[in-house]
Amino acid sequence: MSTRERAPPIIPERVRSIRSESFAFIPHRFLRGGFLSSLTHEERSLYLFLILAADRDGISFYRYDSICSILEVTLEVYIQARNGLVEKDLIAFDGRRFQVLSLPDRPRTRQSRGLTPEEMETLDPASIRAQLLRHLEDE
Repeated sequence: MSTRERAPPIIPERVRSIRSESFAFIPHRFLRGGFLSSLTHEERSLYLFLILAADRDGISFYRYDSICSILEVTLEVYIQARNGLVEKDLIAFDGRRFQVLSLPDRPRTRQSRGLTPEEMETLDPASIRAQLLRHLEDE
């Protein structure tokens, strides 16, 4: 069979389809274009979560504590993954909501969208909490 021929589904009655109430999707280019391999495990988990949580415009309002609980990650791991996705231009974050962005031309290693790292320190509840916890541990 040539690579261009389509093999039949293994279980035809279970072929996936996008229903009207669902907007989650990941472009095939995410894998083929090297985006998947450019992410850490934690970044991949958060990215998948945000895709599943987003509306048709890619927007979601999940709070950091809910995300940490669902993904079973610490606050520090969440912040690192979130900031990594922002720097790689895959998501935007304004301190209270996320937007999963259309894929850039190629995987990026650094590009800030939404809040800057300095703004994260003063406007993002998760970053503020992490600072407070570090401060309390130092005392």
